[in-house]
Amino acid sequence: LLRRAAQAHGSGDPRYWIAARMTLAEIRAAATRLHGVVHHTPVATCATLDRLAGCELFFKCEQFQKAGAFKYRGASNAVLSLSDREAARGVVTHSSGNHAAALARAARRRGIAAYVVMPRTASRLKWRAVQEYGGHIVLCEPTFAARQAAAAALQAETGAVLIPPFDHAAVIAGQGTAALELLADVPGLNAIVAPIGGGGMISGAAIAANGLDPTIAVIAAEPAGADDAARSKAAGQLLAQTAPDSIADGLLTGLGTLNWPIVRDLVDAVVTISDEAIVAAMRLLWERAKLLVEPSAAIALAAVLSPAFAAVPARRPLRRVGIILSGGNVDLDALPWNPGS
Repeated sequence: LLRRAAQAHGSGDPRYWIAARMTLAEIRAAATRLHGVVHHTPVATCATLDRLAGCELFFKCEQFQKAGAFKYRGASNAVLSLSDREAARGVVTHSSGNHAAALARAARRRGIAAYVVMPRTASRLKWRAVQEYGGHIVLCEPTFAARQAAAAALQAETGAVLIPPFDHAAVIAGQGTAALELLADVPGLNAIVAPIGGGGMISGAAIAANGLDPTIAVIAAEPAGADDAARSKAAGQLLAQTAPDSIADGLLTGLGTLNWPIVRDLVDAVVTISDEAIVAAMRLLWERAKLLVEPSAAIALAAVLSPAFAAVPARRPLRRVGIILSGGNVDLDALPWNPGS
């Protein structure tokens, strides 16, 4: 039955069978596995931003997570799910930064090797973080195809276990624990808004929200210059990411094949946001809420402040909105409002 379901959704990959039947129980199991390993991050509020949005906003502050981003949840869950025999081979991934650092840190905690493929254009801040956590870096051209090819070659060379940044059931479950915490800490939310790149976090959030209360709207925020999720939703089929271009460097990758059916079926809307709006939201979060986040995180607030948010189909009025701030790994030497940056 699972094989036929996978084929019906255009995927014969057995990993899809796991993702297709993932439930709240898997995310709760991940939360148990991660207890004491990841931070239970705080929820912040800001009256000024509530007034601008016209609703109550609750910010899940994953910039305070270990390694500076929500990615540590998925990476840790995946690494801790490995058998001792698998773990002894080490792990390999490809990432523009946050997942790279997260996996290197998770691997170091377990005492195993981490091999990381990063695009040569990756932030030097994130590059240094991977090195500090003991990751072995291999550089590649800044395309998703180049990243995948380099990771495959590195895996063949080292025999390490591939832990992709989002297209992996254990990663999705681990990342879903952020939404699980948010829903426990803030009862009565009408919506959860989170960034979307590969789709790991929004998939986990959608599964958690749907499992606890199917009336909660789940809304993805995506850069207008990297809008494959929005186009896929509109077309009803997974479309490729083409020539992505955005200041939100963590959201330039294409939507994962395991994440796509979850996004298609459980995410209510994908709101696309301009880089100008992302920068404005980032500055608001810094100045008004004193929350230092990176552009890929600020996009979620930008989505709530955009006119498109009011048009999102919802089962209830969106009066109490949870926003997942995905990370805070900011290169302070290249702030988007600095002259010449």
